[in-house]
Amino acid sequence: MEQRGRQRLGKPVGRRVVLGVLALGAAGVAFGAKAQSGLDGILAQVSAKDPTGLTGLLPGGGGFRFYSVADSIPHRSAADYRLTVDGLVDRPATYTLADLQAMQQTRLVKDVQCVTGWRVPNTEFSGVLLRDLLDMAGVQKQGTAIKFTCFDGVYTESLTLDEARRSDILVAHQMNGSPVTDAHGGPVRLYVAPMYFYKSAKWLSGITVTSQVEPGYWEHYGYDVEAWVGRSNGRNDAPTSG
Repeated sequence: MEQRGRQRLGKPVGRRVVLGVLALGAAGVAFGAKAQSGLDGILAQVSAKDPTGLTGLLPGGGGFRFYSVADSIPHRSAADYRLTVDGLVDRPATYTLADLQAMQQTRLVKDVQCVTGWRVPNTEFSGVLLRDLLDMAGVQKQGTAIKFTCFDGVYTESLTLDEARRSDILVAHQMNGSPVTDAHGGPVRLYVAPMYFYKSAKWLSGITVTSQVEPGYWEHYGYDVEAWVGRSNGRNDAPTSG
């Protein structure tokens, strides 16, 4: 799923908070796509501080739900953004957003599936194939896995090297034809198309080649490290190749 922090139980919820959350949901229904970009940002900011968990039930942009394990939605401008590729590689590198945009681009249109059950069909992500960045870095023989870190300072994820080399794993900077917003994990996020969405780390800042898989944030709370869609909700659409 898109990342969600642990719920705080037992905190009293005022009537004003509940009515405000309901009003946001109504706004999304009433005004539709034209207001969606602004509503995305509002919902994301509110959900990061929402003690009720109710904003997690509201539709965001295109039916997404906003979750974060950090206390606020982080921001990096196009000029400030940096992505490092390091670890067990021959040629560590640091890339700007402009660097990524200048590389060969791949466009994927796939369904986004959250492990909690919601699904957004035919979602477009565009960016650089992860395997292209790994090839440029030159993975060393002992490198068998990838650790991803994020500039929220909290979230991490992982893939095996074989998974990372699939043709449906992107370092994405475009979503549905527009730059990835802060709320959706921009300016650059990971997109792991064949797995549940919690594997698609938001606010991507580091790609580190490691000698073994290091379980990510949610795996420490019992989520599957191997998060192929279908493993936990009865679906049978996990891909067999990439």
